[in-house]
Parts: sequence; C-alpha cells; structure tokens
Amino acid sequence: MEKNAPIGFFDSGVGGLSVYARFRHALPNENTIYYGDLKNLPYGNKTQEELVCFARNILDFFKTKNVKAVVIACNTSSALAYDFIKNDYDFKIYPIIQSCAKVIAGMNINRIGVFATVGTVKSGAYKRELCRYKSELSVKEIACPNWVSIVEGVGLPYEESDIKIHLDEMLEFNPDKIILGCTHYPYLMERLVKYAPKSIFIDPAEIFVNYLKNDLFLNDNLKPGYEEFFVSADVESFLKNSQLFYNVKECNEADACIGNFS
Repeated sequence: MEKNAPIGFFDSGVGGLSVYARFRHALPNENTIYYGDLKNLPYGNKTQEELVCFARNILDFFKTKNVKAVVIACNTSSALAYDFIKNDYDFKIYPIIQSCAKVIAGMNINRIGVFATVGTVKSGAYKRELCRYKSELSVKEIACPNWVSIVEGVGLPYEESDIKIHLDEMLEFNPDKIILGCTHYPYLMERLVKYAPKSIFIDPAEIFVNYLKNDLFLNDNLKPGYEEFFVSADVESFLKNSQLFYNVKECNEADACIGNFS
C-alpha cells in the first residue's frame, strides 16, 4: 500500500473525533478520512449482526478511497465487530480496545473500572483483553446507555443524576483507575470531576494514538495532509456537535451505511 494513501477513521458519530483530533495533532502530515455513522447512532444498543454489517459497509466505503489503514475509533465496534472483519481487507485495521489493553494492563494498578456502552459491557471485551495481559486484575464494567446521547446534545432531563448514579456505583468498587470506554465519554469529564479526581480517569484515545504512531507505515509529506469528513446522515448535526471535539468545517453525506438495517 502506498505510504501517502489516506488513513480512515470511523465511529457512530462525533465521539471518534476525540481519537481523530489527537491523531491530527500528533501526525498532521498524514492524509485522513473520517466517517461518522449518524444514521445508526447510537451503536451501544445495536446487535452484533447489525454492527458487523455497519462495519463492513464502512470498510467497503474506505476501500473505494484506497486507504492504507482504518482506525476503529469506536469501542463498541472494536468489541463486537472487529473479530468478524479483521481478515477481510487488504489494509490493516486498528481496534481501540485491543490496541490499548496491553498498555493499560501494564500500569501499576490492581482494580480497574470501565464505563462503556451496553454492547461493549455485554461483550466483556475490556475485561477479556485486559486480563489477557494481567490475569490477576479485578475489573468492573458498568454500562452507561444514556451518555452518548448526552454528549450528542439530545438534552435528557436527568443528565446530571444519570452521570452521578453510575459514578457512585463505580466508586463503591474502589478502583485504582476508570477507563472511559467509549470515545464520547471523555467529553463528560467536567461533570465527572465534580465527584471524583481527574487523575482516576483513563482516556484511551491518548494511548491509542501513541500506539498508531509507532505502528503505522507513515508517509514522508512535509506539508499538512488533507482531511475529509463523511456521515451517513445529519450533516448539520454532525458539524454542530463536532465542535466539541474538532474544528470540522466541511462534511459530505455518503450512503455507505444503508446495509440491511435501514
């Protein structure tokens, strides 16, 4: 694969921009394409069959763009779809959970909490991947089904109490660290730190980008790389909400995620 070919990123919405923004800061000369599947947002309550279908459609879209790699900037897709699609394409696919687990397990911790979507928690992916590298770890996973909608600006009337209830439950476990196991969740940090120290939280995006930086076949451009943004629906919503994460100025709508679940 040509080293100047673009790198694809995808997520259910704007949350994956938390990974994307760190990547652009670290590797501004890489060409990039971001895909947000707003048509099927949120991913956390979708079946594994649906998620695999969505992932294949998006990866097929990236194939038409001649990407050299694809970053699954979505914990739920990493947990439930990656194993089914990882060997089906001629470009490398990077899942956020599996890529970060070894680094997190190597930290000086014994008890670790995970906030994630319903789908990610049901899969047990974080516990499985973390304990692969450190079997004695005690892991507690808690599903936060409303947190993506809170970040995406749906305006739930019980937002604050929903956040506090889950955090209170986690703190009873007395974790050394808490993984924010959905790319949307770091943008609730201002609310989370009202009830717990910021140092307890792990944003996997930083770990993930360092892993990508060390593993990718990088180009030798001396000028900033181009970037393109596509969504499966709601361009205006994506542009508005993206400002929490990254300064997206232009976005195109694409039909990559119609699949069998429209």
